[in-house]
Amino acid sequence: MFFCYARSTKFASNRTSSDRAILILCFSIMPQDCGISFTMYYFKLRIAMAIISIPSSTTMFPMPQQVLRQNREVVMAEEIGRARMLTLNRPNHLNYISGKVASTLGHNFEKYENDDSADFVIIKGTGRTFSAGGDLHMFYEERNTRDSCLEATYRMYWLCYHIHTYKKPHIALVHGMSVGGGASLMAPMKFSVVTEKAFSSTPETNIGFHPDCGFSYMLPRLPGRLGEYLGLTGEKLRGKEVVAAGLATHFVPSQKLFQLEKRLLSIKSGDEDTIRSVINEFSTNIHIDERSILNKLSIINECFSKDSVEEIIESFEAESSRKGNDWIMPVLKSLKKASPTALKITLRSIREGRTQTISECLRKEFRISMNIQRTIISGDFYEGIRAQIIDKDKSPKWNPSTLDKVHDDQLDLIFKPFEDHDLELQIPIKEEEEEEESRWRGKYENSSYSSPNQVNIQKAFRSMPSCESVLV
Repeated sequence: MFFCYARSTKFASNRTSSDRAILILCFSIMPQDCGISFTMYYFKLRIAMAIISIPSSTTMFPMPQQVLRQNREVVMAEEIGRARMLTLNRPNHLNYISGKVASTLGHNFEKYENDDSADFVIIKGTGRTFSAGGDLHMFYEERNTRDSCLEATYRMYWLCYHIHTYKKPHIALVHGMSVGGGASLMAPMKFSVVTEKAFSSTPETNIGFHPDCGFSYMLPRLPGRLGEYLGLTGEKLRGKEVVAAGLATHFVPSQKLFQLEKRLLSIKSGDEDTIRSVINEFSTNIHIDERSILNKLSIINECFSKDSVEEIIESFEAESSRKGNDWIMPVLKSLKKASPTALKITLRSIREGRTQTISECLRKEFRISMNIQRTIISGDFYEGIRAQIIDKDKSPKWNPSTLDKVHDDQLDLIFKPFEDHDLELQIPIKEEEEEEESRWRGKYENSSYSSPNQVNIQKAFRSMPSCESVLV
């Protein structure tokens, strides 16, 4: 390789900047045993790059305009026989969920539920990721504009309710990352299929937030105290663990996922037993590795059943000194680095969720999320995004900085219902309301937050305390 570089120096000196870029690329990717000379490899790569750069209208096989249009859509919607396919289509952005994504998904889910020719819905992601959750860059960039992300938050929670209560079978095909809000498009589905490449987590406490999008309902319904453990620590579950924990229904090897999709699209009805039978043909039995966290439930149940975050950490620390518990130390380290405010909000939210309905949990989560975005008691959310995503220094400066400085009366401000009922997330609360044909009412555009009522809503929120006044 060094010989090739020396020999090509004079050759490179007379090249354009684009030629030199291709030369650098050759040095980076040319296999040592490819069987051809460096010069031949350079010209082959140059020809390939030239072909790629030709506009589609001048190529021998121009790309159909429909494909070009679809590739610009954040969610691709397809109608295939009796099936409806929704594909998250932001692969270069980890299929983050923006307000537009949530709105598009909500529109299509409603459309398909009311469409007699649609029997079931499949959702998947393009690229190597199912979904990395909410678009954190969006929140950070709009942090200085009050309630700038309110619409996106409202639409996402409204969507989550209707996914949990959907009237037709829905199937998630999950390959790769399914994190935070992204996992909320997997876990509640009637059928959720994961591969060995899939992993799921709720890491919100590491950015000063809380497990939302229905996770205060789902986490406390996992075995034992696993929900508290996952919610507070943000630990990952991988592949078969996701199924064993109860956050997915089937495990299918990645090499079979495409064939499974094809078979599902050929089904002529939305019969759940038929769908289950097809998925079972491709799925394999679950065998959890001995080192899996799911085999540590006795310790998790003992430690994470304590009444407070402080007591949980103290108990977990005591367990770490015992023989065979080396796995605890890195988890404990991560737990101690999380936002103290977010940890206390998360534990309280999950504990309350044990006895709440999905509607009550989502309404509660909406209040919490909006109050966090408004920095009612802390600005940790934006500081967490800065440290993890923007500057990537991994050194957030939490405020308050320790658990003992986060008081119950501060948390009460975060959880307190809005004085005006119209400001709550508008989803059915009672079962009889859910059965009505109008269950899809309460959309953002019909809510009190939408224009022309927004001016009055903003006036109402200006009287709410900020973190500066609360922390004094």
